[in-house]
Formats: sequence, C-alpha cells, structure tokens
Amino acid sequence: MRALKQLVSFGSQQALSCLFPVVIFASLAITQMIPLPFLPRYDWLLIIFLIMQWWMVHSGIETRDELKVITLFHLIGLALEMFKVHMGSWSYPEEGYSKIFGVPLYSGFMYASVASYLCQAWRRIHVELFYWPSFFLVVPLAAAIYLNFFTHHFWVDIRWWLSGLVIIVFWKSYVTYKVNGTIYRMPLVLSFILIGFFIWIAENIATFFGAWQYPNQTDAWSLVHLGKVSSWLLLVIVSFLIVATLKQVKRGEMHQLDYSFSSLKDVK
Repeated sequence: MRALKQLVSFGSQQALSCLFPVVIFASLAITQMIPLPFLPRYDWLLIIFLIMQWWMVHSGIETRDELKVITLFHLIGLALEMFKVHMGSWSYPEEGYSKIFGVPLYSGFMYASVASYLCQAWRRIHVELFYWPSFFLVVPLAAAIYLNFFTHHFWVDIRWWLSGLVIIVFWKSYVTYKVNGTIYRMPLVLSFILIGFFIWIAENIATFFGAWQYPNQTDAWSLVHLGKVSSWLLLVIVSFLIVATLKQVKRGEMHQLDYSFSSLKDVK
C-alpha cells in the first residue's frame, strides 16, 4: 500500500508539472473538433497559449526565472522549426496570420512546454544532481547535439556518436528526487530515455490532432516512426542540459549571496 501511495503521489506531481502540455493537447483537440470564428486555428492556438503562459506566471505556478528559461526554449524551438519546415521534414498546412516562413508562432510553445515540465518537476520533487560533468563538457555537447539537427541535412548524421558521448559523459551521473520525504535515485541516462519516449508518445497525439504533419501523414494519419525517439531523446538532453546548467549557475549565485551575507554579519 505504501508503494502504491508513493506511486500515486509521484504521478500527481508529474501531472501537475505537465499542466502546460495538457493544455496544449486539449487546445489542439478542441480547435480541431470545434472551429472557432474570426481567426484561423493556428492564431487561436497562439492566443490560448499566450494566455495560459501569462496565467501560469501570474498565479505563481511558474516563477519569473522559469519564464526566462521557457522563453529561451521557445526561441530555440522556433529556429529549429523554421529550418526543418524549409527542408521539408514536416509542414504546417493550415492557414494562419501568425506564420513566419511557414511556421506558426504557437509551435514554439510545444518546445517551451518541455522546458516548463522540466522546471516544474525539478522544483516539485526536489531534484538534485550528483556527479554532474564539467561545464566545459556539457555546453559543447549540448551545442553539438542541437547543431546536428541542422547539419545532418548537408553532412553526415552523427546522432549515434553523440548518443554514445552522452552515455560516456553522464555514465556516473544520477539524480535524486523526493516523494513524501523519501529520497529515490535514478541514473541520469535512464531519465533521458524515459522522458524522450514519453515525448514521442505525445508527438503521436499532437500529430493526430494536426499540430503539424510529416510527409507520410499527408493522406492519412499514421504512427510517427519509432526512430524519432532518438531525435526527441537528443532534444530532451539539450533541454535538460540547459535547465541543469542554469540551475547550477543560479545555485552558485545563491551560495555566493549567502556567503556575502555571512561576511556582513561577521563584520557587524
């Protein structure tokens, strides 16, 4: 019974952390089934997501620091979307006033929702990192993974080499998280795989409701190829590395601030 209670408690914290993705899926489903007046669907989705983002910060569900991280992911996601649509990897076939280079602005929120989940889950279940690699390893690795999403169209695809590097660099790394006062431990690489797999499931739901369209889904919806898990896995790693690095920097600033206050007390 205790194990079941812990599982339910962990699941509820995860569900609360997924509030933004849930709103995205619900909006995609509702706007596909119920046409809204005056504006194209893509524009309504942008308005809904902007209101949702404002409400989450205004209500205190997300902090202003988390909003900064989420905004960064929005921009990173939009840049990737514009390039991938230009290369024909997928498309947004519907009309919309808020489309730039064929990409609706709401699409950035789908990347931002991943960052929203990571930030909130980090805070809700008190995630701690152990054996975190050097900043000088993490940043180039994250940059190489992100750049490979662009360069593999013109050069060799090195995603499997990068995946191998991730395993090597983070082999000793693990996270701890807390559920009802009990601390659990998970290898960091395993957490990457699990999050990437669940995002692949979410991708199938999103494409079913017309969030975007792969070339093989033009005539009729079909399951997203399982190979896409590797792409999402790498994107999750980039997301996690950025969030983790910013958390580490923030913690360093707080430690420095605490030290400064202690020094002032000593002077007094």
